[in-house]
Amino acid sequence: METTTVRAARELLRQRLSLTPITDLPDELAPASVTDGYAIQQELNRQLAVADMGELVAHKIGCTTSVMQAFLNISQPCAGRIFGKTVMHRHGRVPHHGFVRIGMECEIAVRLQRDLLPRAQPYTRDDVAPAVGEVMAAIELVDERYRDFRTLGVATLVADDFFNAGCVLGAPVRDWQQLDLAALTGRVQINGVEVGVGQGALVMGHPLNALAWLANAQHEHGLPGLKKGEFIMLGSVVETQWLNAGDRVRIAIDRLGEVALDIED
Repeated sequence: METTTVRAARELLRQRLSLTPITDLPDELAPASVTDGYAIQQELNRQLAVADMGELVAHKIGCTTSVMQAFLNISQPCAGRIFGKTVMHRHGRVPHHGFVRIGMECEIAVRLQRDLLPRAQPYTRDDVAPAVGEVMAAIELVDERYRDFRTLGVATLVADDFFNAGCVLGAPVRDWQQLDLAALTGRVQINGVEVGVGQGALVMGHPLNALAWLANAQHEHGLPGLKKGEFIMLGSVVETQWLNAGDRVRIAIDRLGEVALDIED
């Protein structure tokens, strides 16, 4: 007999692959806690991998800034996973019809050069910094694939990878230790018009504080840890921008360079 976790993941899988806006899970399947949400997320991602989404290669963190917490009315960071087939580099192109409601976020991403495994002693920013091998400017693709995300609750949004729909990574910066990540400013242009500006300090005071939060969440929620070679999207420095067919997105982050995304008809 299938467990409740498997049944909940199967229902999310059905809605997600069909681009049917996700509704509240039935009471008997809805996660009772955020930890339950992460358990469903792991099972959903296993099912998505079987459904040819590819290998899990990265993590995303949402709601790491007051801007995004106010926008979503969620007071805590939340994490999801990213599949290899949804990762693009430098200049991404995606079809508008492939999403329920596509949006983008301007982020700093890091790639790990060593594992950050679950442990009882909390990680600090100083603990996680040596594990970072590269820093990149990045665009996160998000999909509002929910009938009304305000009614779903944090645990169900976590179960569904918290809006993630892919990303575009910029060129890696390996001598990032020379940079003050908190002072870097990110700018977003859509069709040549600047629509958002924000600094790295908006991300939990310093972007690496978000990485430490994610490393600690692995222990808290019984997750497998962060592995060498994986990259992590640390959270948006601007409010989510929703996109239309034909839009041309460009972001630039000080000292990290530019990344582009085109939304095709």
